[in-house]
Amino acid sequence: MLDPIGRDEARDMARRELDKQIYQRDKPSWLERMWDRFTDWIHDLFSHAAQPNAHGNGGGWISIAVIVVIALIAVALVVWLMWDRRNPRSRKDPLLEDNPSTALDHREAAERLAGQGQWAEAIRERLRAIARDLEERAVLAPRPGRTADELAAEAGEAVPDLADALRAGVRIFDDVWYGDRPGTADGYAQVKELDERLRAARPKPLESDGLVPAAAGADDPDGAPRW
Repeated sequence: MLDPIGRDEARDMARRELDKQIYQRDKPSWLERMWDRFTDWIHDLFSHAAQPNAHGNGGGWISIAVIVVIALIAVALVVWLMWDRRNPRSRKDPLLEDNPSTALDHREAAERLAGQGQWAEAIRERLRAIARDLEERAVLAPRPGRTADELAAEAGEAVPDLADALRAGVRIFDDVWYGDRPGTADGYAQVKELDERLRAARPKPLESDGLVPAAAGADDPDGAPRW
């Protein structure tokens, strides 16, 4: 006859059996267990917050305060994660450098860089070409220190039909230079198309620049401004 198994021995045998790997496959991981505990805790908070005076010990109001703190932390986290999409440096760094240059210089540099696959640098040079071209055509007054965002705002007033395209082009530039995003051929093509559309446009002068359109003379019987 087999010896009877005692209670303690049976418990140890059962524990050893359950410790085998085959029984651990479906066991929740520590991360899943922590998440379950967190969600249960959040559920309890909302349950108490729904009836703050039900328990008579102020626990409901404490739950509301905790929920508010969690919401503020979540909002702060989202803002922090999205902050580099509009890096404040883009509103401070000048787009054009002090050294003399022409729009043609920047366009040629942009095409050369694009041919080498240096898309970020090509995008910057093409946007510089836009800025210099608008200055050369007296659409914008030459102003040292003009930023890309200021270029979009001022040029958008002069060419309202392309205001959205200007903002989109500057956003590509900001994302590449201040948002740690790689330059792409598509991004460069978009900025290049913007440059070409601006060259074909007939902008209006900006009053803030104090510029006056070229007066119509004998060569311009219709009295239209020339740029």
